[in-house]
Parts: sequence; structure tokens; C-alpha cells
Amino acid sequence: MLSAPRDEEYYRALLARDSGYDGVFFVGVRTTGVFCRPTCPARKPAFAHCEFFSDAQSALLASYRPCKRCRPLSHPQQMSPVVQQLVDAIEAEPDRRWTNGDLSALSVHSATARRQFQARFGMTFVAYARARRLGLAMQDLRAGLPVLDAQLAVGYESGSGFRDAFARIMGAPPARAAGTRVLYGSWVDTPLGPMLAIGSDAALHLLEFLDRRGLEREIETLRQRTGAAIVPGRTAPLRSIQQELECYFAGAPLTFATPIAPMGTPFQQRVWDELREIPPGATRSYSELAARIGRPAAARAVARANGANTLAILIPCHRVIAASGELGGYGGGVARKRWLLDHERQSVSPARQTSVSAR
Repeated sequence: MLSAPRDEEYYRALLARDSGYDGVFFVGVRTTGVFCRPTCPARKPAFAHCEFFSDAQSALLASYRPCKRCRPLSHPQQMSPVVQQLVDAIEAEPDRRWTNGDLSALSVHSATARRQFQARFGMTFVAYARARRLGLAMQDLRAGLPVLDAQLAVGYESGSGFRDAFARIMGAPPARAAGTRVLYGSWVDTPLGPMLAIGSDAALHLLEFLDRRGLEREIETLRQRTGAAIVPGRTAPLRSIQQELECYFAGAPLTFATPIAPMGTPFQQRVWDELREIPPGATRSYSELAARIGRPAAARAVARANGANTLAILIPCHRVIAASGELGGYGGGVARKRWLLDHERQSVSPARQTSVSAR
């Protein structure tokens, strides 16, 4: 059970179906015996009929059963089995041109694939598969393969169709591919909701919660600064960060080893370097950070640099709080910030480390 003021905050989030609270709390409904996540589409109960819990296990121990609509025992907005099946199929044959017949062979209806991919990735299954193929074509062209060979390798019989599709996604025609970079995007499910990771073959450039305010602007800024096209795909850094996030959210003591490539001014880079020195379970104020980088009068500039960070959790801007001790703001939402800090404090406690090591 949670405190009364927190209950009122959570009830407001429940009424608003605020995705920033997904994974932060669960609500048991006394009249039905069911517990839900904050974004459940079911009709909302009266406040008097609600019981709030910090985790699903507590709700289960209180004899509530999981809601069949919002599936509170899974990750929020978790990739459906159908989408996971199709993404794995694309990765197994990324140069394949998929047809409705191919989907039928996998027992997936084309309308289902289109709808679920649109909800998850903001693009249809066909568009996702096409972007993945053209990402391969870009690699071939940059490696020196002739345009015609690259075109045929990804299943385009028409040269004009290949050029049009390539230019639309990559921002330049195939003949100019040598001067164009490619970054790859991958979606990672977490207990607090899905995150988007974008990286190259060498390093991670962006990691943010999908509902983060200003995410589209961050992606466009990254695109402009790198001059890169961004297509779906998986690289070594993207696979690495998925594994490390799974360990992090499971509570395992962890130092992130995925290579990162944050893009910012020298001042921002200095602030971000200092952020990475804050150990899990600890916090710093903006003024403390300013003093640590030798700019004690620059607390506001430090706060702006903190907000410009595009590598959530890895560069732990959530560990910075106001001088008063209040949490302050966070791009992923204050509720997530509170959850991350509590999670890290529990993860570094001796009892928690013993429990994790014994698994």
C-alpha cells in the first residue's frame, strides 16, 4: 500500500491514462478483484474502490488477479508476439521482399501486420521491411558495390523504383550513397515502457523513452548533426544495450559498457562526463555539478545541459535533483525519475545484491 498523497497523484494519472506512470504503480479495483496498469483502457473506478501498489507482486499477494485487457504482468506496450515474430523473420532475411503470401505462410493476416506495426513503430510492416532492405543496399553501395548489383541484391527489378525508394528513405540517390551515413533504430521493452535506441555499427547515439517530450525533435537534430539516414536495424551496440537494460531493470549491479557517442558542445560534454561519475543510488544537485566542473556560477547552464542529454539512464541525468531535495524535472517524467532512483537504491543495497547473486 502507498501513502494517501501518492494515492491521489496516482489516481489522477489513472484517469489521464498517463503512460509516464506505466510500471511505476498498479491499481487494484476492489469491486472487481482485478489489478491494472495506469494506461488500462477499461472504465475507470471511483477513487474509493482503488488500492494502489508499487509493483505487480504486491497486487497479486493482495489477492488481485491481473487484468486481461492491459496485461499488467507484461512490460507496458510490449511488442506483441505477432510483431516479434515478423521482426525476427525480417532480421533472418533482411534482403527479402515480403508479400501477403509470405505473411499467410506465417499465419499472419496482412491487415494485422499493418495495424500492429503502425502502432509499434509508426510505420507499416511493408515500410519497415523496405527500410531494412534499403539499409542493406546503403551498406553495399558504401562498400563499393555497383548500383545495379545493390539494387538486385535487395530485390528491386526496376532501377527507377529503387532510386525513388532509396532517395525517399536515405535522403540522397544511390549514386551519392558514399557520402551518406546510416544509423539504425531498435525498440527495447522495459518495465517503464518502450525505449528507442539509435546507433551506428560502433556506438549508441540516442536512448529515450518513446513518450519522452520532444523525442521527434531530438531525432531530427541527430539526423541533421550526423547527416545520416535512420532506418530499422540491429547493430552490436543496439544488441548490447538491450542486454544491459534487461540486467539493469532486473536489479543486477551493473556498469554500462555499451559504447556511446553523445553529441553536444564541449560544455555539455563536460557536464555529461560528470553525470556519469554519479554512482547508482546517489544524487547531486545542479549547483554541486556546477562546482565539480569548475563553474560554480553555472548551475542553470548545467540544468540546460542536463536536459539536452539524449542517452537516458546511460548518462544518468535522473540522478540530478534540486538543491532543496525535490526531484525537479525529467524528460521521461518525474514519476519515472522517482522510480529509477528508488530502483537504483534498492539495487545497490547489500541485501538486494545478495538476492540477485543467489539467483
